[in-house]
Formats: sequence, C-alpha cells, structure tokens
Amino acid sequence: MADNTNACVSVETPPEQTLYADFLFWGCWGGLALMALTYILYVTGLMTPHVPMDKIVQLWSQPVKVYLEQGNVPVGWGWATLLAKGDFLNFLGIALLAGLTIVAYIPLIPAFLKKKDTSFAIIALLEVIVLTIAASGIVGSGGH
Repeated sequence: MADNTNACVSVETPPEQTLYADFLFWGCWGGLALMALTYILYVTGLMTPHVPMDKIVQLWSQPVKVYLEQGNVPVGWGWATLLAKGDFLNFLGIALLAGLTIVAYIPLIPAFLKKKDTSFAIIALLEVIVLTIAASGIVGSGGH
C-alpha cells in the first residue's frame, strides 16, 4: 500500500519558470495565429506569391535545388527580402516559433540577476548568444 502522506504538499513554481512558460505559451499561440493569417492571405490570392501556384505544382516533385533555381528563390535568410510576397510571408510565423526559445530566455536574465542568481543569468545569456549565432547562419552550419 502506498504512503500518501505527502500527496497534498503544494509545490511553489519559481517565478522565472512561470515567466518562461508564459512566453512560450503566448508565443506559440501567436505564431500559430500568424501562420494561419498569412496562409489565408496566400491561398486567397490577396497577396501575390513569388512563385506562381501553377509553377509550384510543377516543382513539387522536383529536388529542392531545382525549385530554388527555377523559382528564383534565395537561400538562407534571403527569404526575408521577399516578405511582401504571399508565399514567403508565411515564413514569419515559422520564424517566430523557431526563435521563441531565444525570446523567452531574454527576460530570464534580469529575473535571475534580481534573485542574485548570477550563474543562471550567465547561462541564460550564453543560451541567447549561442542560439542567436546558430540561427544567423554565420557559422556555416548549413541549417539554412
């Protein structure tokens, strides 16, 4: 028989953990809403695409290199120059979701410093720096 004497003990969640979770929660919903909105703008034709829909259908079965060449699509962060086009505006929501961890770590730095928890503040700062450098593509990781 299990001992349930500690079953009702309340556990206090650290405020910085709640702050991080709130950023992730609202950021995820915001990113999903942005993706839905930009997709609607794209499929309804309210924003013209960079690669026309009939050409997309032809390029679906091709290797990505063929799509990039025939669609005149930039690689890496070059997509950001095409945000006025419906098919690339969709990337904003994806970029928001992908960068959400970085954004959520930023407010942790002052929160940890306020608690005089310098080691965790440094770890959070280093996490922001490392993830930002990795996302930038400047280290040539090939992720873009």
